[in-house]
Amino acid sequence: MGGDLAPQATVIAALESLKKNEALSIILVGNQDDLEALLHPQSANSSHPSSSSLPPALIPLVNDFQDSGRLTIHHAPDVVLMSDRPSRALRTKQKSSMAIALQLVRDGAAEGCVSAGNTGALMLLGRSILGMCPGIDRPAITKRLPSPAGYCYVLDLGANVDSTAEHLYQFALMGAILVEAMEGVKAPRVALINVGEEEIKGSEQVRLSSTMLAECEGLNYVGFVEGGDLFNGVADVIVCDGFVGNVALKTGEGVARLVHQALRDIFEKHWYTRLLGKLIMPLLGGLLQQVDPSRHNGALFVGLQGVVVKSHGNADSEAFAYAIDQAFDEAERKVPDLINDRLDELLF
Repeated sequence: MGGDLAPQATVIAALESLKKNEALSIILVGNQDDLEALLHPQSANSSHPSSSSLPPALIPLVNDFQDSGRLTIHHAPDVVLMSDRPSRALRTKQKSSMAIALQLVRDGAAEGCVSAGNTGALMLLGRSILGMCPGIDRPAITKRLPSPAGYCYVLDLGANVDSTAEHLYQFALMGAILVEAMEGVKAPRVALINVGEEEIKGSEQVRLSSTMLAECEGLNYVGFVEGGDLFNGVADVIVCDGFVGNVALKTGEGVARLVHQALRDIFEKHWYTRLLGKLIMPLLGGLLQQVDPSRHNGALFVGLQGVVVKSHGNADSEAFAYAIDQAFDEAERKVPDLINDRLDELLF
């Protein structure tokens, strides 16, 4: 029920994902009446207006998915609001859609949770309900960003605005294990974001973390990188605190949207630029898709004892479907179990 466009975008994304992936089953957690109104607008008793019904092409699929058991509803009477303080959500919102979805993961009824809701609340509820991996103090948010050679995983992207050297060290370990599991990269290159590549630069916690990483025999640590290196493929894992990571991520997404809009404006300006656009856009299509933020929606909370994927709060149905894909991949590869196993080797 969380997110700017919920629950409609969530429900449409769920149906599109079920249509595409026959191995997937989805539990919609939220207000029963509201969800039924979206799935069966002609028969449900709800205050939702008829304009919130599904796209016509998806309506015939609803009964098939529900009859097969691939789409079910789990009622949740409460919702965590974007304005709720995370601590208040932890104390008073245990019957929210967010908390119940996490409880379903904890109890084994689901293998992953996807939410576009309040990030801080999702982190606190995740820690409380699912618990942390042994040896990990805080969860971190990570997602993969496009690079010339494939992808680079960056963490933390906003779960922790202030991180100690030990936290950064733990993020690096989890990031390396994640890249091995998701991308099949042996000995992934791990780097720290800093204000320069020289060893004398940076804050005390970054320099101390660098020393710890360099002394870890199980890591392929390549040293400091700068913000401009996020997208150029110099590392497979880039580590930073949540403040730096979130600013870097939002800046990159803003630049990508600027490029998209600028190209549209150029090619729509005159009749001859529209003609030119029809010739050039097919050549640029692959590049624009690669940098489209909606196609990279879905960030994993690593360090929790379960798969939890955070979608952008303003994600539409297409973007939310990518977050579902991400959760499916990580659940299928059993990423939390792999992190647990490898952390035993690296930390203990």
